[in-house]
Formats: sequence, structure tokens, C-alpha cells
Amino acid sequence: MKNPILLFTTSLILFLFSCKEPTPKTIIPNWEPYDETEELAQNVDHESPRMQYKLIQSKFLNKNDLWKNVQKQIAYFSEEDYQTLKPLILEQNIPTIQTHIESGKLTYEKLTQWYLYRIVKFENDPEKSLHSIIALNPNAVAQARLCDKNKSTDHHPIFGMPILLKDNINTAEMKTTAGAHALMNNQTGDAFIVERIKEKGGIILGKANLSEWAYYFCNGCPLGYSAIGGQTLNPYGRKKFETGGSSAGSGTTMAANYAVAAVGTETSGSIISPSSQNSVVGLKPTIGLLSRSGIVPISSTLDTPGPMTRNVIDNAIFLSAMTGEDTSDSATKDNPKNVKYWEDFSNASLKGLRLGVNKSLLTDSIYNLTIEKIKNAGATMIEFEPEEMNFEGFRTFLNADMKIDLPKYLAKEAGATIQIKSVKDVVEHNLKDTLQRAPYGQGIFGGIVEENISAEDFEKLKTRFEKEARNFFNTPIDSLNLDAILSINNYNSGHAAMAKYPCLTVPMGYKESGEPISLTIIAKRFEEDKLLQIGYAFEQETKVRKVPSNY
Repeated sequence: MKNPILLFTTSLILFLFSCKEPTPKTIIPNWEPYDETEELAQNVDHESPRMQYKLIQSKFLNKNDLWKNVQKQIAYFSEEDYQTLKPLILEQNIPTIQTHIESGKLTYEKLTQWYLYRIVKFENDPEKSLHSIIALNPNAVAQARLCDKNKSTDHHPIFGMPILLKDNINTAEMKTTAGAHALMNNQTGDAFIVERIKEKGGIILGKANLSEWAYYFCNGCPLGYSAIGGQTLNPYGRKKFETGGSSAGSGTTMAANYAVAAVGTETSGSIISPSSQNSVVGLKPTIGLLSRSGIVPISSTLDTPGPMTRNVIDNAIFLSAMTGEDTSDSATKDNPKNVKYWEDFSNASLKGLRLGVNKSLLTDSIYNLTIEKIKNAGATMIEFEPEEMNFEGFRTFLNADMKIDLPKYLAKEAGATIQIKSVKDVVEHNLKDTLQRAPYGQGIFGGIVEENISAEDFEKLKTRFEKEARNFFNTPIDSLNLDAILSINNYNSGHAAMAKYPCLTVPMGYKESGEPISLTIIAKRFEEDKLLQIGYAFEQETKVRKVPSNY
């Protein structure tokens, strides 16, 4: 008689074998930290002291933890799938991608998998990693599948689009660190703008690296460095060109096509700078157009989130997806809502515009050539001499704001396990291990702790800055009847910040070295629609943006 236990076991093994899942197409190799001594030595004499790096790889982020969140999501997505879908996704704008999905050539699931696969493809390669990703959403593909089940032409265009957040913006799926060891376990709810994105069906793909504490932490330290994320690198020249800051990861991920769009934040230059340095489109909105609730602050007076994209139409779409009045942020009271900034682009033109040209910038050959191109397209270019502005006291002003605003965030919007309650607490936390937690020091935070400006003097500074900054723009705009003022990169970001005026930066070329340079357009409060129209017309007229050669 045959053994019944043996028969049962054999049958069970055969059954389980026949029912096992198919072999995965993709298995992500482990990331192995490497000796970066030689790599760092190459930059020891870099002409920019900020690029004489002390480290590149994070001491705290294990990339294999990121890949654990990705492995199941792309297990059955292959290199062949990636290459097949590449023409439908790489450098394509949102309307084009949505058209591919409507036609059946693409799905939201495949779109999300494509970006995750691409992130792993480059960020798991020591020769190409930009160290631009801090976290990835373990539920991104599942959310994309839900979008596929609920497709409709009535959805906002951001529906189903994978988005990256700068890692000082709260979201429930991942921790919000601001790049700092003190916040590495900061589990929160969603920021107001993240709720708006999700309401419209946008998919939060992950969190992008940044300059720690939004580059208001250490003196003269590298742009794009954080203790949690390591050193963000520029895809147009790894370790050669600066990334800009503080939204470094948002800029580099857009340049490298890691998502459809990214959110940056700016106090003074932190969207415009990395957008310019990475040849992408960045919009710093009017203060109050977008809510700041749930975002790690520097200054409640000047902070704002904003969209960073590869083209102007995506920027307009993404901006509209985040707007809304937030009762927790008084600056948003009575702001413009539900504006479809992208809908009138078919009528966008440079013809007939009156644009201000800063005489002092005409020594830049690319700016000069760009002015001629815009003039040849039918705009009237009017040169002006800008007034001088007194920035004395700006550091004091920011110190005073952050000394109050950071504790408010920590008390109301940080995770329950976060023990730090003030800037002083952060400084003391880092002193326990400065080599890893603050290798470039924490000089700015030390200054914040010591700041003791009176409320009266603070208000005087605030009033003076806003008045002088608005005069800086209003004098030429009003006296010369200008539509907007044209600048370079983040040259006038400080002025726009203190005026609370919006500015849009759009790629305008590349230096002989290959470093990107951008045209920045500035207008008055809540004139984002005008900026986007001008930016779109300029983009279509010039079409200068190039994909970084290795990405």
C-alpha cells in the first residue's frame, strides 16, 4: 500500500508549483555604498567653494529601503517595457500623455511604473545617481490602477500624473524630513496642497532631496546637500555644476525625467535657482496663491510652494491643481481659485508685449541674444536702469520669522513622535554627532537661536522691505507701461520675494561649458496667468531646452 502522507505531500507540492506566481521580469540589485574618496578628491580644488564636497552618499538613507518599496511595483515591468514606452513618456507634456492614455497606448499604471523603473535605473547606478530621491510611495502603482478604473474626460489634467514632492512638504504616505536627522521619523498627514493634488487624482510618487532646512541651516555649504538625502548632483554636469537650491531634488528630478512634475518651495530663490540651474520651468507664485500649511517653514511672510516642470503648459496645469483658500493660512484669503491657466495658450504671443530689459544684465551674451529673439517676435523691448535696494537686515528678518514659525510647525503639524520643539533643540540634537548630522556646521541655526530683534523693529523691517521691493518693480512697470520685467536665473529673486510678486523662469540656453541659463519673467501680484502666457510664447518661439546627455 502506498504511503498516503507521501501522496498528499507530492500532490500539494505539484499544486503549489503549478499555482506559483510568474517569474518577475525585474529584480532590483542591492545598492552597495562605495568608497567615494577619489570622487571627493576630484572636487577639492573646484572653483566654487560650495562644491568642494565633504561627502556625496547619505550616511542615513539606505537606498535598498527605497527599492523595497519599488520592487513589487515594478516586478513585472521589464527593460523592454521601459524602452517601448519611452517615446510616449520621455519629455512629453501632460496633454500628450493624457492623449496616449485615452487612445489606449498607455495606462496610468504603466506610466507610474515607467517612472519608478527609470528612477531605479539611474539612482541605483553610482556613475549616474543624482542622489535626488529621499522616499518613494509604496502605494503609487496601486493608486495608478485605481485611476485606470476611473478614467473620465471630466477629470482635471493632473489626474493620474505621478508627482514628486520636495521633502519639506507633508504627505501621509512617507515621512517628511526637510533633509534633517532631527526629522527623519516625522510621520505626518497631508499638507493642504497635497490634499488638492490628491482630490484631483494626482499620484504622489515620492519625495525629492533638498538643501537641508531649505538652505537656511549652514553657512556657505553645498547647494542640494542634506543629512538624509546626501549630495544632490546636477544631471547637466555631475559635480561640475551646482544644482541650485533649496529645491535641488525637485529641479534635478525634472531635468532627468523622474516624474511628470515636482513641487518646490521658495523663500527667496529656492524654486527659481534650481529650475534655472537644471533647465526646467519653475514658477514662484504670488505669496498667498498657494497654501503653506503642512510645509516646514522658514518665513511665514515670504514662503510659498510652487510647480517645477519641463514645460510651461505642465506648469500651468500643475499650478491650477494646487490652488485653493486655506482657513489655516490667512495669506490665501480671497486668492484666485479654479483658474485654468493653461486653456488660453493657443492665443499666447510675444507680439505687442512691452517688456522691461535690465540694462545691467545686457553684458550677458545669452540674455542679449534672447532679448533680440523676443524683439524679432514682435515685442517692444524697453531698457531701464533698476533702482538700488537696501537688503541690510534681511538675514535678521528671516531669523526672526523662523524662530517663531518653525516651533509652530513642530507643535501643530509635525508627527507625534518628534521631540524637538525649537531651533535651539535642533542645534543641540545635531551637536551629539556633528560629523554625520551637520558636517558643514549649523551656523545659520546658531544665529537664529541668538536673534532677539523686537517685534516693533521686525515690523519696521518687514514694511521697508516690501515697500522698497515693490518700488523696484513698480517704478519701471508703471512709468514705462510694461507687461513684465525680464531677468536672468535668480538674480532678482530677493526683490520678488520681498515684494511678494510672482516670477517664472524658462530655459533660454546653455553656456559654452554646458551649464544651463534661464530667462526669468517677473510681474505684479496674482499675474501668474500673464507670466505663463509670456513664458509659453517664449518657449514656443525658442525651444532651447535639451535633455541632459546621460539621462
